Amino acid sequence: MKISRISETPFHTIAYEVVTAGAKRIVPATLPLLDAVVDHLPTGVEAIVVAADLQGREPRWQAASSPAATEPRLLGELLADELEVLSEIDALPALDKVGVILAGDMFAKPDLSGRGGKGDVRGVWHAFARECRWVVGVAGNHDAYTANPSPPPPAQVVFDKEPGLHLLDGDCVDLDGMSVAGISGIVGNPRRPWRRDEPAFAAAVRKLASDAPEILVLHDGPDVADTDLRGWKSIRKAIESAPPQLVIRGHDHWTTPLGTLANGSQVLNVDSRVVVLRTE
Repeated sequence: MKISRISETPFHTIAYEVVTAGAKRIVPATLPLLDAVVDHLPTGVEAIVVAADLQGREPRWQAASSPAATEPRLLGELLADELEVLSEIDALPALDKVGVILAGDMFAKPDLSGRGGKGDVRGVWHAFARECRWVVGVAGNHDAYTANPSPPPPAQVVFDKEPGLHLLDGDCVDLDGMSVAGISGIVGNPRRPWRRDEPAFAAAVRKLASDAPEILVLHDGPDVADTDLRGWKSIRKAIESAPPQLVIRGHDHWTTPLGTLANGSQVLNVDSRVVVLRTE
């Protein structure tokens, strides 16, 4: 799958709240939804929604207006609800023809008392799964999939008995004839959840990329040589040793969402943004 262009102007935005660095104050923010054109999609799929690092919460005034709300919803849950609205007004196809790729970090503390933390994000995945065709992706370093965030269960058993939900960590799944591989977590101390040391992470990427999946989903990921687009050189080299593929990542925010590697692989960075892949 190859991206030919990404819009510079969002076709839709979602208001949310986030805490500033140092947890000094809660501020409003805007999540942009960008259109991207790809050369093809799987049969039966008319759009794929791609997102990562949705580390915010529903605005407090909005949550207070809902009598059923116990706390502001996670931004990913807001996005899932908004997809339904966009489909109803024909800004998106019918959601049973829309797939979702999540590249990690769907959690934010309920009171936005600080950045980071770790919490259960299954509700975000389930919110997308209620209407969309399938949901696939990887865990970020702030994500948990149980009420107790540590130690995490193996990724492959999290949604084991839930059709259409696929959390990946070193494996690959076939979705409507499209192969999607993924590695959860970040480069870091392997004694902590969702972390591998750098050689192990690069080796895992090299192994998956060598099988040439159509899409490779990472949370942490490659840099782009001779640019300010941050990431790991070792991961870039692992991808460049394999056939070209579309790599989706988050974790580090890039000023531009798309980079190209030496072997022709494209890297789509969706940290704090949403990109909707469609054909013309």
